[in-house]
Amino acid sequence: MKVEVSRRRFLQSSVAMTIVGGTTISATNLFSHSEEKHSLPENITTKTGTGKAENIPFLCGICVNKCAGLARVENGVVTKLNPNPYFPKSRNMLCARGNAGIQTLYDPDRLKYPLIRIGERGDGKYKRVSWEEAYDAILNGTDKFKGLKQILDEEKDNRATIGYCNGEGLSKEGFEVLMGEKIGTPNYVDEISICLETTLGGYFATIGTYGEADLNNADYLIIAGANRAEAIITPDTMDMFKRTRGRGLKTIVLDPRFTNTAAKADRWYAINPGTDLAFVLAMTYVVMNEELYDKDFVNKHTVGFEDYKKHILSKKYTPEWAEKITNIPAKEIYKTAREFMSAEHPIYYQGRRSVFSKNDFQLRRAMAIFQALSGNLDKKGGIIYGQKLKLPKEEVNAPMYAQVQPRFDGKDIAIPSQKTGSWIQFRNMVLDGTAPYPVRAMFMRKHNPLAGVPNTKKTEEFLKKMDLNVMIDILPSDTAMYADVILPEASYLERTSPVASYGSLEPAIVMRKQAIKPMFETKEPEVIYKELAEKLSKPLWEITKKYDEDVQDDIKGMSKEEEEKYYKENGFDLADAWEKSVYESNKERVEKAFGEEAWKILDEKGVYYPNMEKYHKQLNPNEFEYYPEDKKHYSTQGDKLKVTINFKNLAKKGVDPMPTWHDEWNFSVPEGKFRLVTGRHAQFTQSGTTNNVMLRDLINTNYLWINSKVAKEKGIKFGDMVEVKSSVGKVHIKAYPTEKIAPNQIFMLHGFGGSSKEMEFAYGNGANDALIIEDKIEPVYGAAVMHETNVEVRKV
Repeated sequence: MKVEVSRRRFLQSSVAMTIVGGTTISATNLFSHSEEKHSLPENITTKTGTGKAENIPFLCGICVNKCAGLARVENGVVTKLNPNPYFPKSRNMLCARGNAGIQTLYDPDRLKYPLIRIGERGDGKYKRVSWEEAYDAILNGTDKFKGLKQILDEEKDNRATIGYCNGEGLSKEGFEVLMGEKIGTPNYVDEISICLETTLGGYFATIGTYGEADLNNADYLIIAGANRAEAIITPDTMDMFKRTRGRGLKTIVLDPRFTNTAAKADRWYAINPGTDLAFVLAMTYVVMNEELYDKDFVNKHTVGFEDYKKHILSKKYTPEWAEKITNIPAKEIYKTAREFMSAEHPIYYQGRRSVFSKNDFQLRRAMAIFQALSGNLDKKGGIIYGQKLKLPKEEVNAPMYAQVQPRFDGKDIAIPSQKTGSWIQFRNMVLDGTAPYPVRAMFMRKHNPLAGVPNTKKTEEFLKKMDLNVMIDILPSDTAMYADVILPEASYLERTSPVASYGSLEPAIVMRKQAIKPMFETKEPEVIYKELAEKLSKPLWEITKKYDEDVQDDIKGMSKEEEEKYYKENGFDLADAWEKSVYESNKERVEKAFGEEAWKILDEKGVYYPNMEKYHKQLNPNEFEYYPEDKKHYSTQGDKLKVTINFKNLAKKGVDPMPTWHDEWNFSVPEGKFRLVTGRHAQFTQSGTTNNVMLRDLINTNYLWINSKVAKEKGIKFGDMVEVKSSVGKVHIKAYPTEKIAPNQIFMLHGFGGSSKEMEFAYGNGANDALIIEDKIEPVYGAAVMHETNVEVRKV
């Protein structure tokens, strides 16, 4: 008997679970709801305790934090996700998103089988095909789009004609190996260029690490633009808030909005967007002028300190100067600087979100230097460097392609990344014709640039311009609707992933194991990489032989057997990187590094670190000890710790060698307009979870924060629909009048406003901020600037 239930009843844990599938497809629309339904046996429910259960260790795939859990599996069904008590990083905790990961597995809208486009890009018209047919379409094309073989032949084997992008996750590196190392394109645009690239770059350049903020032992905290109470609920977030408000951690919050983090702080400063750098420079002035810095640390560990001191004092970056720029009273800047330096364990929290403004790189450098002036680096209660358990690197036999051209998106960027690139610069140069050669194909995995890259209309144009778009994903996202071929990937609970090492204070090795086999016709990412590589390998080899003179010279006069040997030995066999399964590779790497016993522990518990069975102790029902206090890696750098303050070579690239303020960065909003500020909520991971109904139950949609007085003047009440318009687009969104934001600013949550009709719960829900954020880049890395767009607001 086949059981059919409505979507609403599907979500109720008391009913038999029905997974919507299909064996016949409408000729006009793949996602026709008249498909045949596939059900699990009707005696299986989502309630726990109905059968014999296994607990399979996994790593959460909902966000970047990768908390460890145990999937409860009964009769082949994941019925519950529980925290794994063995992982020091997640410390026996799964947040709301982690618990709702089960809905990713059983989302009725998830991609179930390979698809080929039969309509126009964006209209959602596809047909179901076999995996072999999908791979063949990528290679040879159809009457709707060109295949990779034709494209590379026409471009004379210039592999740079292919672009690719990739989302965060444990199978990310494998996709980079397939596209960048084996197929051989340099044109990779990573999600980091629309995320925290300048934060990482600024800190690594200055103190050699991003580091870990030891919030559990700090006694003074400045946290700017990071809404930890709402944006990321992890153990270190809990460390922070269990000690605020007179319980040991004095907390100062800088944020344009009065957030829940601000509500839990000792002081909140409503700083003008994009002016944090002026605040840090002014505090640095106080510290330099009054000589409050840790002289011993500065003398021993800094390079360029005297240059910076002279720079700060000569520029007269006084609190009085900064008050006019930041909207923070000078007396508060003096007080905060003095308190910070007099504290025993102060931390200026690094932040873990996207680029605020064009000065973001210099802001992060200034923050790192200010932290160093306190001497509170590489020690308990400070920013710690920690330790990492090293795993053997996996060798890749990468071929050399003589015809491939270099990447081009470093134009007008001081320090262009040869690996991760600039999403905005890459896209815009392809669109405006300034790229030095055609980019004709885009391979995408677990990434939704229509919702993440500023100026969505340009991203649509970019994807329509391609001769071939390929998407590997779990859900039919906004961007997937512009793909020519869609390959359905198994969710994180349906696959074993490459083993990972997480370092810092309490380092550990972790592994995600497959809880259940992939459902429908989905496949694990590494299987997709291997099979696609096998399909492409020989045809693309023939193209290389046709145009690559170096290869022609090498194989001239060879027999078929000798040529085959050359093909394999020189890496042109694209599939050889996946000869072993992920599980086999994990076992080999762990045993090589730590021995057979370590592998047994990891295989059973999903976590391993030296002396784990000796160190790991349960302290109470919810708390565990992982490392004894004297074994934690609070201090690891010793004399090799170096803080680089003056980068003289940057001046040659047009970048200030030391953090410097420029008047062009002053906060200014034209009369009648508002500065748009965006952010994320803890219950959502960008646009990746907006179809998750378990999370939608916690926060249904996004609203536009607008100052109450301004809203009243415009006749806008709570829940009214308003139009927000910028120079690049407009959205409609419900209003939330509040006193918690300034009159010339507005705020909206990121990740809503889905345009894919095949994601029923995300489609049309709220507004997509990428539609209205202008595509500006910061000048050092070319990362996307998120908080420099001015908009108009009107009631509709």
